[in-house]
This record gives sequence, C-alpha cells and structure tokens, in this order.
Amino acid sequence: MRPRNLLTEQQLAIVRERHDWKGLALVAHAWVVILGAMALFAWWPNPVTWLVAAAIIGGRQLGLAILMHDGAHGLLLKDATWNLRLSQWFCGWPIGADTVAYRRYHLKHHARTQQDDDPDLVLSAPFPVTRDSFWRKLLRDITGRSGLAQRVAQIRAGLGKPDQTRGERLAYVRDKLGGFLATNLMLFGALALAGYWWLYPLLWVLPLLTFFQLFLRLRNIAEHAMVGDKDDPFRHARTTLAGPVARMFVAPYWVNYHVEHHLFMWVPCYNLPKLHAMLRAGEAGERLLVSPSYLDVFRLVTSGRGNGPGRPIQTTERRFAGLVMDVDEGRAKT
Repeated sequence: MRPRNLLTEQQLAIVRERHDWKGLALVAHAWVVILGAMALFAWWPNPVTWLVAAAIIGGRQLGLAILMHDGAHGLLLKDATWNLRLSQWFCGWPIGADTVAYRRYHLKHHARTQQDDDPDLVLSAPFPVTRDSFWRKLLRDITGRSGLAQRVAQIRAGLGKPDQTRGERLAYVRDKLGGFLATNLMLFGALALAGYWWLYPLLWVLPLLTFFQLFLRLRNIAEHAMVGDKDDPFRHARTTLAGPVARMFVAPYWVNYHVEHHLFMWVPCYNLPKLHAMLRAGEAGERLLVSPSYLDVFRLVTSGRGNGPGRPIQTTERRFAGLVMDVDEGRAKT
C-alpha cells in the first residue's frame, strides 16, 4: 500500500501545508535560545552555568542541523532561493554543514533506507553493541575527540588537492569551506563587538565539538538502529516518543517522528505530530515502529554481547555535508 493512500485528501492537505512564518520562527527560536544561553553564562560565569549553557547550545546546534534538513527538503520557505539562503546562512554553515551537499547524499538515504548502499547505514549497522562500547562512543563525543577528528577531516578535505592550480584550489576551498568560515567569522565578530569575544570559543566551538556530537549520535542511533524490517517502509525507521528533556537536547523540532518523515518526506517538521496522530488512528497505526522513549531504544541497542567490525562507509559525501561522525581511515569505529 502506498503511504499516501493511508490518509484522506483533506488530511494530506493539512500535513503538507507550509507557512513561511513558521520556518522563520523556528530558525529564530534556535538562535534566541543560543544567545540566551550565552547571556546566562556571561551574566553569571561559573562551571555550572557553563555546563548548562553548553548543553543547551549543543542541543540547539543539533536543532540547526534539523532545520537545515528541512531546508534540504525545501520545507523552510516556499521560495526555493530564499529557502536555500536561510538554510545555508542560518542553519547549515554556522555548524559546518552544507545544505546542497547534505541534500545530495540524504536523498540517497531516503531512496535506499537500510539497504547495503544506504549512505547512512554506518550509523545503524554496528548495533547491537555492548554497554562498554556504547559508553566509549559517548565518551569520545563528550570529550571532543569525535568532533575534533570530524572537523580536521572536513578541513583537510576542503583544502583541495596538490595537483590543482592556485586558482582551482582557491575556488575549491571557497566552495567547500567558505560558508563555514564566513558565518563563523561573522558570529565571532558580532560577539567581539559586543565585548564578549570569549563566548565564541567557550560557547560555540566547544559545544559544537562536544555536546552537539553527543546529541547527534544519540539521535542517529534512535532513528535506524535495530529497526524491525529493512524492507518495510513502516518499520525501517523508528519514531521515538520524547518528553521535554529529550526535546531540548536530542529531539529538537520534532525530529523524533522519523518513520513519519520517511513515509512523507515532504511534510514540514512542525506538521509531523499531526501526521503521527493521523497514522496512529488509522489502519497503519499498529505497523509503525514506535518506541516509548530514548532510554528504551538505548537499552535495546546495548543488548549485544560483542562488537563486529565497522562497515565501509562513503566518507566523502558525509564529510562535505559536515555531518561525518567518528570516522577512522574510512571505517566506522566500534
């Protein structure tokens, strides 16, 4: 059965409806929260407020990645040109991601979900793992090892090749790293003009290398690790119900409704809860793979007795998209 046949024409019209003001409001919300967390630490600087602010900012950096994902699907704004500009300048580039590069490989993920040539298979294939392995992964993330390795690999890949001419190399660097450098220089400059330049390394770079990586991994695990059936569109992705804490850090902007997104990838993120309710109330409700919480998923994926070897992955596309995770010589770490 085609997924769209599960809904009436009226329901389809409701969930596909887009509003430019909502896309703008979500992007503004992410940045207001980020700047508010920075202001909290600037007003009351101590280790506790830094930890709170860094975690909040890491969660909103993930939020920017989620909004860039909507931008890659053309869902932030109705006008394609302005949708891309908003997605690049205010969502993707500041966190070192690129909407265009992300879209190229992400659509392959949608077309080949959980198949052998799915470019995102590396994120779910190693599971289940032992609890020790799981905690080692999280430790690499929160200490910045994963994030630093990712950024070094991204920058090296973006610097071009020795056999390129100077002009070719400059054009290549501008294409691969220009947006990242420009937006981060703008953010640093704005904070410096306000007299708080030190907030940039402490509460932008450090969260990006630590909490963002941690939350990104946890979200990715929940979406596809140990799903029910790789060939069933209702069960090769997982929806995870999320409370306020999970929505703050791991599941911003309704990203937890992942099976719904795979079934109807043209639905903007703010309509996913409506879509979820419609599907659960219909004949497909029992087919959807839904977990009651993120903790429930993490218990499931740590039920392994050992680790198998990492799987080969397509690192180049993910590196240029800015969302490479935990890569060592082209293989996924376990």
